[in-house]
Amino acid sequence: MIVLVLNCGSSSIKYQVIDINEESNALLAKGLVDRIGLPEGSLTHKPVGKNNFELKQSIPDHTTGISLVLEALTDKEHGVISSLDEVKAVGHRVAHGGEFFKSSAIVDEQAKENIRSLFEIAPLHNPANLEGVLSIEKVLPGIPQVAVFDTSFHQSIPAINYLYALPYEYYEKYRVRKYGFHGTSHKFVAQKGAALAGLDFENSKIITCHLGNGGSVTAVMNGKSVDTSMGFTPVEGVVMGTRCGNVDAGVVTYIQDKENLDSKGINAVLNKMSGFLGVSGVSSDARDIEGAAAEGNKRAALAMDMFKYSVLKYIGAYSAVMNGVDLIVFTGGIGENDPSVREYISKGCSYLGVDFNPEANDGLRGKDAILTKEGSKVVVAAITTNEELVIARDTMRLAK
Repeated sequence: MIVLVLNCGSSSIKYQVIDINEESNALLAKGLVDRIGLPEGSLTHKPVGKNNFELKQSIPDHTTGISLVLEALTDKEHGVISSLDEVKAVGHRVAHGGEFFKSSAIVDEQAKENIRSLFEIAPLHNPANLEGVLSIEKVLPGIPQVAVFDTSFHQSIPAINYLYALPYEYYEKYRVRKYGFHGTSHKFVAQKGAALAGLDFENSKIITCHLGNGGSVTAVMNGKSVDTSMGFTPVEGVVMGTRCGNVDAGVVTYIQDKENLDSKGINAVLNKMSGFLGVSGVSSDARDIEGAAAEGNKRAALAMDMFKYSVLKYIGAYSAVMNGVDLIVFTGGIGENDPSVREYISKGCSYLGVDFNPEANDGLRGKDAILTKEGSKVVVAAITTNEELVIARDTMRLAK
């Protein structure tokens, strides 16, 4: 079954085409439509086994962008299918499912309305995600569509963990609570890591660290998320590229008053001007931060140390919440590719029973591997995530 997977942002479309069945899967092509709505947009199409294709032209909206993707997929030279009839379903990454979606869902009118109702609390993502759904309805009318939500894996979190100690009426009226994000990735790497470590996913205690420009840590107990570091929005939790992570709420109102900021202004500070960028003044990219730190930039070194410390602190908290841990997983752009971050955090977990193996970790990038010595009480692993494959699997299952 050939599935088109879409991840629509406000000005971009990431896509993959996967031929998938119950036993196997094969990536046929992937690509990126970028700079949608700007004077010069671009399409980068990467078919497996063929030369890449690039196109630069005005791409005024998502419907135009998706049309260009479909043209590339069926092109005689760089296409991977002979006809659009071969595409049997489309899977969409949707950031926020609120309390409506505890799992992936077929897109119908009610699903679209529920996604739309969450625009206010996910203004950067849900409108673009829904735009992708509506665009497919125009260019491939009648094809089954499936929404896979970043939040659904975390719907198993109990109320004592997802509620904030605010007046309860704010939850009743506005559904203010922890939702968590990166759920698709956390579930995937927890299952994959458990298999690699020889653990029973349904009878284990796992802490997954999805570390990239955005980062979150999740406690997975007996196959279910029981707590996660991101909250009502993705700004809560660990230090990130441009997000501050945990901060005293009193600081927010204090800065807002001192700087004479409205709600949009303080939101920009917390989401776009903080984290690595805010502390270092150098960049939001961990690679740039580490490079600057190596050259003696003290603020860059401080930013990286704050990040590693914040992750280590969550691991300690979640091992306490679950009364132990069997497996700690690193994934995401930093988690998969930065040996120094993995080493610092893993050595900080020696009290848990982590017997770290520096040789297995040294130079490891973009591969699955056990990073602890044989007999280690707690296993640590680097696991490559593949959210698109999860979306394709759910899409196949529901579309069938």
